[in-house]
Amino acid sequence: MTVVTRATLNGQRLEHGSSAPRRERLTPNRSERPEQNGSSGSRTYRAVWLSDIHLGTKGCKAGYLLHFLQNIRTKNLYLVGDIIDGWSLRRNWHWDSTHNQIVRHILKASTRGTYVSLICGNHDEFLRDYTNFDFGGVRITLEDEHVLADGRRLLLTHGDRFDVVIRNAAWLAHLGDWAYTASLWLNDVFNSVRRKIGRPYWSLSQFLKQKVKKAVNYIDDFEQAVSRDARQRGFDGVVCGHIHKAALNQEDDSFLYLNCGDWVESCTALVEHLDGRLELLEFAIHHDKNPQQEPEPVAEILTS
Repeated sequence: MTVVTRATLNGQRLEHGSSAPRRERLTPNRSERPEQNGSSGSRTYRAVWLSDIHLGTKGCKAGYLLHFLQNIRTKNLYLVGDIIDGWSLRRNWHWDSTHNQIVRHILKASTRGTYVSLICGNHDEFLRDYTNFDFGGVRITLEDEHVLADGRRLLLTHGDRFDVVIRNAAWLAHLGDWAYTASLWLNDVFNSVRRKIGRPYWSLSQFLKQKVKKAVNYIDDFEQAVSRDARQRGFDGVVCGHIHKAALNQEDDSFLYLNCGDWVESCTALVEHLDGRLELLEFAIHHDKNPQQEPEPVAEILTS
């Protein structure tokens, strides 16, 4: 699936990819660049959330992720499920040196004082046998919690338990995964032709998601189910993944629905700045194939 970023800022919704402005600020004098850390130029955050990396697949944009990780420092790193794609590895082994470098970098960060939490998803469900264990400083868990700078509590969960297909028809979920992988391959072939003739990137999966009513309803139902569960448990917001659709939404009652997106098509990350700002970052992979670029802010929420 292609990420369609949606943010709610002061009650206004912003659809990424629509004719609305790409980014709207809440205050005019905030810096658009993250905090710089010394001469190295690395950016420092209170927290970083990543999900649906799918290491072990050809579709994983590992080069972009490695560049991002090498240029940040964070007090907390949350890996919100589907980090390693066990489903794909069982079908067809793919693990290159960049995937190794990502794992080594995460382990190295944990030895330097970063709290690293790996929340199990459905594609890395094999890790559930090791929940509450600590591997090289990385905590394996089913859920976690993060307290924002303003004191609000966020539930961290991958979200697959709210997927009716995963719960009730696992075989159908595996079939859907195969179809999604095939659509990514077709999408790459199609866009390689478009680039050669000077045409911009066009996402087949995003087109289908916007046009197929059932897909839109599925996403809306998922967001509502995840948010309802977090509310009932007394949290002030939820961070999840699973549906490959990044979001930074704040409701009228200040409840937060945050989705990390993915690193297969969109390459998105959620971050909390040192001053408490929440921001959704995205690599413009559709326009620039160079992974050494910097991610662009897509949406922001200021916290008190």
